[in-house]
Amino acid sequence: MMRLLTLVLFVTLSLFAAKPVMPVSHYDASGAVVDMIVHDGKIYCSTDSSSVDIIDLNSKKRLKQIKVDKIKDFMGDLVDAKVYSVDVMKEKILMLSQAEQGYRRLYLHVSGKNQLIIDTDAQLSIAKAKFLDKNTVLLALLGDELISYDLTTHKQNWRVQVSGSKFSNFVLNEDRSEVVVADESGDLQIVATKDGKHLKTLSGQNLDNVFQVDYKKGIIATAGQDRRVVVYDVNDGSAYYKSAHFLIYSVGLSPSGKRVAYSSDENNNVTVFNTKTKSTLGLFSGNKMTLSSIVFLNENEFLVATDATIINRFKIK
Repeated sequence: MMRLLTLVLFVTLSLFAAKPVMPVSHYDASGAVVDMIVHDGKIYCSTDSSSVDIIDLNSKKRLKQIKVDKIKDFMGDLVDAKVYSVDVMKEKILMLSQAEQGYRRLYLHVSGKNQLIIDTDAQLSIAKAKFLDKNTVLLALLGDELISYDLTTHKQNWRVQVSGSKFSNFVLNEDRSEVVVADESGDLQIVATKDGKHLKTLSGQNLDNVFQVDYKKGIIATAGQDRRVVVYDVNDGSAYYKSAHFLIYSVGLSPSGKRVAYSSDENNNVTVFNTKTKSTLGLFSGNKMTLSSIVFLNENEFLVATDATIINRFKIK
């Protein structure tokens, strides 16, 4: 009888612990969210509807919608351009959008106006663009090249081939002095943004394409096609992985690097665990489509964007 009671209690507690946590609130975007950052109490999200939305975190109101040029499809019709990435530096907003023939356009939005920085004439297949400082941006090409580009001179400071694999994603550290580059090989390359010098290779954990990567306080986390979320500690050189039952499309670290959230199953749920103890802190549900971005607001709250117009806000209990 005692064994039966113990078993019932264990199962009950396990079911209670596994109960999914639903969003505490949500935000509405104008299109499917492709990229998302939080800056100065505002969400900046790039969408597939030729726009970047600026949403107030507290009021949930859309403060502004910045439109970029549409493109012509193979039939010659005007269609929306996907905005692949967005970033903010002081008064400037950086937007990388889809262009024709597989190329990209890079815009700066300053004083309410769009400035076209790189057009299709440059014939660059840029996959991601972020600020290094107010006058310099880092560009990643699909062929796994990095370019440091000067916005004032419109010239390249340096250009390096990171690897021979197809580019997937990059993330900058807090002071933007280092960039971690992920590609289809599963390896990570750490490069100095000052001169493009290769600093370190992290390998042996992801066996296939790394969809996303994040970097906080010396902790790096990956989202892998091999259904592994990998945690690297750059400070002590340690690394480990956790396996999921589905492709891991998105990952995000808390500001301290002590907590990581990742898409953990085919139902678009998010699992959060402690990067030091590896203990699970919760399962977070209510995301309707494939995850595109996870951004922590603080140690206990995070945003989840998907291939839909809804951005969910969650709180870790």
